[in-house]
Amino acid sequence: MAREQLHVLTALDAAKTQLYHFTAIVIAGMGFFTDAYDLFCISLVTKLLGRIYYHENGAPKPGNLPPNVSAAVNGVAFCGTLAGQLFFGWLGDKLGRKKVYGMTLMLMVIASVASGLSFGDKPKAVMATLCFFRFWLGFGIGGDYPLSATIMSEYANKKTRGAFIAAVFAMQGFGILAGGMVAIIVSAAFKAGYPAPTYQENAVASTVPEADYVWRIILMFGALPAALTYYWRMKMPETARYTALVAKNAKQAAADMSKVLQVELEAEQEKVEKFVEKFGREKGNDFGLFTKEFLKRHGVHLLGTTSTWFLLDIAFYSQNLFQKDIFSAIGWIPPAQTMNALDEVYKIARAQTLIALCSTVPGYWFTVFFIDRIGRFAIQLMGFFFMTVFMFALAIPYTHWTHRENRIGFVIMYSLTFFFANFGPNATTFVVPAEIFPARLRSTCHGISAAAGKAGAIIGAFGFLYAAQPTDPNKTDAGYPPGIGIRNSLIVLGCVNFLGMLFTFLVPESKGKSLEEMSKENEEDENVTEFRSQGGNDIRTVPV
Repeated sequence: MAREQLHVLTALDAAKTQLYHFTAIVIAGMGFFTDAYDLFCISLVTKLLGRIYYHENGAPKPGNLPPNVSAAVNGVAFCGTLAGQLFFGWLGDKLGRKKVYGMTLMLMVIASVASGLSFGDKPKAVMATLCFFRFWLGFGIGGDYPLSATIMSEYANKKTRGAFIAAVFAMQGFGILAGGMVAIIVSAAFKAGYPAPTYQENAVASTVPEADYVWRIILMFGALPAALTYYWRMKMPETARYTALVAKNAKQAAADMSKVLQVELEAEQEKVEKFVEKFGREKGNDFGLFTKEFLKRHGVHLLGTTSTWFLLDIAFYSQNLFQKDIFSAIGWIPPAQTMNALDEVYKIARAQTLIALCSTVPGYWFTVFFIDRIGRFAIQLMGFFFMTVFMFALAIPYTHWTHRENRIGFVIMYSLTFFFANFGPNATTFVVPAEIFPARLRSTCHGISAAAGKAGAIIGAFGFLYAAQPTDPNKTDAGYPPGIGIRNSLIVLGCVNFLGMLFTFLVPESKGKSLEEMSKENEEDENVTEFRSQGGNDIRTVPV
């Protein structure tokens, strides 16, 4: 039996789209802009790091990061992100969304700057400190996932909630785009100021000493958007759902939302206190994460959100982090020895920016536009389906795509997998966990789901690095064992996407429903229903 909702929560669900909605999207979204920039900009400079710190005299190809170093540099931020998602997700439910929100942003600012100031000039010192600071950068980024999603879901009305949460996540596309653009501008400026021959012409001179500033500037730029939004994050009030449902302060929730919605809301604190005093905390709606009641109500949902995000990120992050290698393999980026160090950064960034502009960014905004029209389930299922189709379409006739005359076709097909990742599960896996769990566990469960995703990203980042190596030992990059090749790697990723499509059936549709309806927080405990049937007073209150 459903209880009547607090007026402040009903007002939030029914509120018209207002300026405060867009303000919240920008404030939360700039965190995701920074997250994406920081996570993906490393892929733009790993080739440069290899040239600077791992050059070998007389080698036919420029220096490359050794396998263990490359895996660490690419993957350590994901390890930090996974830990941050679990820790800050839990902390967001314990201390409140607002209190924790500023911590994550400051950590990102400090760690971004520190990453670019990695100490020393010896390879081991630079890489060790770079990995150390990128771990803590990832830790701060991890906290942004559950907090941004939860804050946006708890601020939004139920009619356009999906679009608002997806819009926050869509800022990730602009972050990836900005990373490429910053790398293009910085590398082009240094190329103009410090011209150099190609590696074939003069191996040592092809990497000018000033190139060491390039990767540092690109990494440090990520601190700027985060720092600019810190003040506004601290000005946001705590969400009404946390204040009323978790902190049990309906009066404060009504006061905060009266200012935000610019309407007078009734403070129903007396009703909350009277109910708590009379009945105590309801056992049926007071279950913790590790209880049979949670398992019964939300166990399948948590399995669905964790498994789909895990499977998606294996494919998505391996594609994103190593697209430079795929473009090199099909000849879209020239062989490394035919370029100097700065030219290589420029061409990798240009390729990544083109993919982001033509497929990644549009995919995100298609989700924003359609998610409240056709629903989360349909978009996620469709996205996984087309990712599977295009991945197999690339992999099975792979030899065909490597011919020069077919390379543009390969890039178009590859771009379509990105489009349907973003107009699909990459957005919906972020949205749904913020909608279907109880308020007191919402941030925690989103953090667990996101952490499962980052576990998949780690597998993608570390595994694809080795798996994509050629099967011929003579053709592998220096220090790498033979792998299964790009073709077989793409087949594996296609199978992963197909599994994601199957696990999508475990995730409920939340379109058009209130958060309390989805989490069943407005359903009474059987003991309370029995009390009322015996003549008890009907008291309108919040689920406690």
